[in-house]
Amino acid sequence: MLHSLLFPYRARYVGWLIFIPSAVLGIVILASESFHFDFLTFSLPKVLFLTKPFSFESDQEKIGVVNFTDELAALGIIIGLLLIAFSRERVEDEMIGRMRLEALQWSVILNYVVLAVLIVVSHGLGFFNVLMCNMFTVLLIFIGRMRWLMYRNSHQTLLL
Repeated sequence: MLHSLLFPYRARYVGWLIFIPSAVLGIVILASESFHFDFLTFSLPKVLFLTKPFSFESDQEKIGVVNFTDELAALGIIIGLLLIAFSRERVEDEMIGRMRLEALQWSVILNYVVLAVLIVVSHGLGFFNVLMCNMFTVLLIFIGRMRWLMYRNSHQTLLL
């Protein structure tokens, strides 16, 4: 069997430990932005970053604070999902590789079908939120489809 670029088996658990708090943080951030709560911020001084001379800045940015909470949540979600999706199984064989390929193809096709529908029905700021959430849907669909294929394969094996 050819060597594939997969993380070790235990990386899946690290991925879950990173993904769950990051997803909760991301949901809290989305909820706080829609209800205008401002209680959760991770800020760094603005002097560390170059800014454009003509930019639209919030009040916090004008006084020298840049909020990185949403970026940290997004990076945590991406890193966690990558570790979950692309870690080895206990027994990694050609059948698992075929299921991975099928799940990846299925998730990309379904993701773009959903994106096309949402492009038609969303406008304005809602469109930006659709694109922001769409960053994660390929990996989420892949993980769900791969787990379903693994579950179905293990139950078919038990029935034989």
